[in-house]
Amino acid sequence: MTKSMERKLIVGLDIGTSKIAVVVGELLPDGELNIIGLGESASRGMDKGGVNDLESVVKAVQRALQEAEMMADMKISSVYLSISGKHISSQDEIGMVAISEDEVTQDDVDNVIYTARSVRIRDEHRILHVIPQEYAIDYQERIKNPVGLSGVRMKAKVHLITCHNDMAKNIVKCAERCQLQVDKLIFSALASSYAVVTDDEKELGVCVVDIGGGTIDIAVFYDGSLRHTSVFSYAGNAVTSDIAYAFGTPPADAENIKVNFGCAHANLLQRDDTIEVASVGGRPSRTLQRQTLAEVIEPRYSELFGMVEDELKTVLISLKLEKLAAGIVLTGGAAQIEGLVECAEGVFNSQVRIGSPLNIYGLTEYVNTPVYSTAVGLLQFGKEQQFEPTTEVVVEKNSCNQLLKKITSWFKGGF
Repeated sequence: MTKSMERKLIVGLDIGTSKIAVVVGELLPDGELNIIGLGESASRGMDKGGVNDLESVVKAVQRALQEAEMMADMKISSVYLSISGKHISSQDEIGMVAISEDEVTQDDVDNVIYTARSVRIRDEHRILHVIPQEYAIDYQERIKNPVGLSGVRMKAKVHLITCHNDMAKNIVKCAERCQLQVDKLIFSALASSYAVVTDDEKELGVCVVDIGGGTIDIAVFYDGSLRHTSVFSYAGNAVTSDIAYAFGTPPADAENIKVNFGCAHANLLQRDDTIEVASVGGRPSRTLQRQTLAEVIEPRYSELFGMVEDELKTVLISLKLEKLAAGIVLTGGAAQIEGLVECAEGVFNSQVRIGSPLNIYGLTEYVNTPVYSTAVGLLQFGKEQQFEPTTEVVVEKNSCNQLLKKITSWFKGGF
């Protein structure tokens, strides 16, 4: 990415199953994010978040990249890159250390995070994110920032997100084949959450449901921290396939029908609403009631939301909560359909809203839709990583002397 002394630029690259998006943002002196470039192309060679045709993906990325470079009038050389897929997994871990001095230092925080992340993960996997949830010092719990506090021992609870090594290598390779450096690989739902939910919602409890073409990614927040993440390899393309099969129309036309005329709640439609549906094999198009279309779409979305609801019940039990007070935020390309909020509210029995990128300026008329939540979220993530304190802690491997000192302090502290 071209950088100058005067401008701070960040680029997000979202390689999805249905769409590839490149968004260029400039960080203004007042800390606001100004969108100055956008590129998009239909995705080819991706399936449920994984690469199955490298050359096709590279060509699609190049098309989106060229469009974004032309609009932003710059040469892009580095990006924040999203990743999804069923291989993504997560786990909560706890680390504990003795406080080395009279009060907690940043070194102590690094050490306790390093201890928490030094656990066995799934074979062939690597750690993608280490996100602190809360700290405890002696008998004081639920500490957000322990630096400067006094105590003897400190405990940290962290959320680890992992991904399969080869799947990560393949998605990164797509960017590198386009002469791009990957600044950071970021789980899609985490990126989307940076764009579409507020700090108040994270405190009260909220679930981000990012519905793409090939995957549904979820991220659950409570008490200001990320508590759960997961991926379902079953999403918007299933709805498109239902439409194509039910009405004998080509998949590309089925997708257009879904986006432009689909409704996920049949009761919202009038019976005299009709649309033209293309046929296959040169047959003439047919007239179809929108309500009939909705009767195909609604059950599939209800099934998709039902899978998420089943997982949420388990999460709520682990958090000892009856509900998430801020409800559900739906985002992603497959969240742009009439009646989706009503359909989701019937399944989740909770308040639901559609999430579009927040707190952005510039080309908002282009990116202020759920389609670009992940790409814009990558910019917000990059902004915090580069220029502001972040909730994610990256701990480098300690030297032998540091480890020896830490182990010695454990024994002194009675561990």
